[in-house]
Amino acid sequence: MPAVAISTPESIFPPFSIGGAHPRPKTSQLAIRIKTMGKTLLDKVWDAHTVRQMPNGQTQVFVGLHLIHEVTSPQAFAMLRELGLAVNYPQRTFATIDHIVPTQSQTRPFADTLAEQMTQALTDSCKEHGIQFFDLASKQQGIVHVIGPEKGLTQPGMTIACGDSHTSTHGAFGSIAFGIGTSQIRDVLATQCLAMAKPKLRRISVNGTLRPGVYAKDVILAIINKLGVKGGVGYAYEYAGSTIAAMSMEERLTICNMSIEGGARFGYINPDQVTYDYLEGRERSPKGEAFTQATKYWDSLRTDADAIPDDEITIAAEDIAPMVTWGITPDQSVAVDEPIPAAATFATEDQPLIDEAQRYMQFAAGDTLAGKPIQVAFIGSCTNGRLSDLRIAAEAVRGHKVAKGVRALAVPGSMEVARQAEAEGLPQIFREAGFEWRRAGCSMCLAMNPDKLKGDELCASSSNRNFKGRQGSPTGRTLLMSPAMVAAAALAGVVTDVREVSA
Repeated sequence: MPAVAISTPESIFPPFSIGGAHPRPKTSQLAIRIKTMGKTLLDKVWDAHTVRQMPNGQTQVFVGLHLIHEVTSPQAFAMLRELGLAVNYPQRTFATIDHIVPTQSQTRPFADTLAEQMTQALTDSCKEHGIQFFDLASKQQGIVHVIGPEKGLTQPGMTIACGDSHTSTHGAFGSIAFGIGTSQIRDVLATQCLAMAKPKLRRISVNGTLRPGVYAKDVILAIINKLGVKGGVGYAYEYAGSTIAAMSMEERLTICNMSIEGGARFGYINPDQVTYDYLEGRERSPKGEAFTQATKYWDSLRTDADAIPDDEITIAAEDIAPMVTWGITPDQSVAVDEPIPAAATFATEDQPLIDEAQRYMQFAAGDTLAGKPIQVAFIGSCTNGRLSDLRIAAEAVRGHKVAKGVRALAVPGSMEVARQAEAEGLPQIFREAGFEWRRAGCSMCLAMNPDKLKGDELCASSSNRNFKGRQGSPTGRTLLMSPAMVAAAALAGVVTDVREVSA
């Protein structure tokens, strides 16, 4: 196998990073790479991780960081055993449990025998292959896309793979991060490489100042509404513009998290001082002079000023309102004060799906979502289960009570998020308002655990998908919105324009 092209000084990164034992180009080669003009971050990171071009046109790509969890990984380890293969770079793989872990009692063995079996299978495989496992006993467990950033595992310029579609989250740091299937997990474990086609690049620039009551979740829902769930097929998204630049890292994580919902293979944001400030001092980040050198390298990865994407769109931040999905795909959304559109306003080929969505959701064209009664409110997930999300929601519910008949859950994205929230007194605020404060996990985002909807309950959710049955009931209904909007709905018992509550 040809040597992997590496463009970073090995001293910058901890052992799992792109360096390792692979040969590196000479300094002169490095200088040429950095000085090449007219390249996007996608070009630079892709080139740095290219092992070879394959006869079928795909690229053999080296994976710098591999994240695994209990749902898609046990089968991959079984495949390795059947083939008599070992994990080639165990120091580049990190494991956690998140999807099926209960958020009430997390005492082992779990009551759900399948959840226990999958967790034990991952535990045994990590021990067998020397993979670090952030399990419950470690006190570092959490949603895979929350713990990667918070530990400093996720860094600019990386290629990151995980058996979960929302791996695009990590692109917020200026990395190329993508979800993979179980057979590909096997391949990464065995070879640290994948065969992939390089996508085209669409730059999405959002400029201006967001109005009060409008958050990162509203921005990404507005983008998906504009481009559609298939709009990103064949593309990666580069998020840019003054609005994105002004966002915190946690807001950027929300944006990149839902890139896959727009059909994009992944999405990223160029690294900047916000990125570096977030990473500095984290457990797995470079330290001291190595961090200074790292930031210089990370700066070099930014898209060149004269680089031209394959496509570009611009959105005015002032035009974005609090968004709510009304249908069964993430692009079926409206501003909270706008009516649900009629099927006739869509392309002919899309009209059957619109009709299906309105029947399933028990809505009609012309209905306004504001005022629709909800039965469940869920704050959490890899989209909106971070400390800043919990702070926003806690501030909204402070001193108020959840409406009668509403079941409300607040679920931290990781044990570390829970510790930070507890230090600030957030769980007490939620409990006093009538929320259930749960332990870390994916929870009601996908209901592979006991947190599920019942019957045709309508749920105000800060998660990322509103598919049929997504939250555990085959007739359950999901309205995606920001944590602030979820909090407002929980208090009122109906979908509520958060701008009216905070006015």
